Amino acid sequence: MASLGSSVKNSKRVCLFYCNEMKDLAERIASQSDAIELRSITWRTFEDGFPNLFISNAHGIRGQHVAFLASFSSPGVIFEQLSVIYALPKLFVSSFTLVLPFFPTGTSERMEDEGDVATAFTLARILSNTPVPRGGPTSLVIFDIHALQERFYFGDNILPCFESGIPLLLNRLQQLPDSDNISLAFPDDGAWKRFHKQLQHFPMIVCAKVREGDQRNVRIKEGDPAGRHVVIVDDLVQSGGTLTECQKVLAKHGAQKISAYVTHGIFPNRSWQRFNHDKGGSPENGMTYFWITDSCPQTVKEVKDKKPFEVLSLAAPIAAALQI
Repeated sequence: MASLGSSVKNSKRVCLFYCNEMKDLAERIASQSDAIELRSITWRTFEDGFPNLFISNAHGIRGQHVAFLASFSSPGVIFEQLSVIYALPKLFVSSFTLVLPFFPTGTSERMEDEGDVATAFTLARILSNTPVPRGGPTSLVIFDIHALQERFYFGDNILPCFESGIPLLLNRLQQLPDSDNISLAFPDDGAWKRFHKQLQHFPMIVCAKVREGDQRNVRIKEGDPAGRHVVIVDDLVQSGGTLTECQKVLAKHGAQKISAYVTHGIFPNRSWQRFNHDKGGSPENGMTYFWITDSCPQTVKEVKDKKPFEVLSLAAPIAAALQI
């Protein structure tokens, strides 16, 4: 007990604010450490629809380490949260950490034709203009951003801290009864380059999209799935088309079971419904597990208690990141 008390005493005490969407995750983060205290914001709107916001006990956070847990789940909520993000550092706080588990415009990071707008750069510039608190630049915690080079889109007033959900996956894989029969598959070279160094002790399979006439089909580029429980790994999923194509190819080549992991389960228009549970049967018909994190709270609510989905919470790694 003495060591536990000493640990809490030595921890940085953090006042954690959060948007409404992230209430459940914020409570899980606070339960990880006595050094994290939840604080509230009143989220209202005026009759014209613009935000009417109030930060409770603003004087009470002077000189404190302050964090805000954000969710930019749609363009409509970004403005009200930015208003809070810009306000908190100006309340004489000691330091400010912005936790944005999912960076939503990360896939729009490059131009393929003149006139394309790289909105990842736009959002990075907006966040880079966060006012500097008394202790120095704002820390920005993001999990598995789509492209690591997006670090360089941010200005000097903000310090991007890129974390990963892969350790959560590794821990879960070790708990499986067939943990010694796991192979990992990547839907493309980009996913392999991104994650293979964190997963080196597993046999690996790399898929690729190959142009055949007017179609682009998924093929296995490296590795053998025969007889293995294959887990497809990627940073995010939208419609799920690429994952289902990978599933078909892996099943065709003899995979015993197929599961998937993505850090960010976006699933617009309830596209998660296309993923069925295999019910112990053929991997062609469904997945054994589909792991996501709680970075996208709306998806978490939709897939609750629905197989094959299982949520791995970011609460512990976020609590740890708040101590950096």
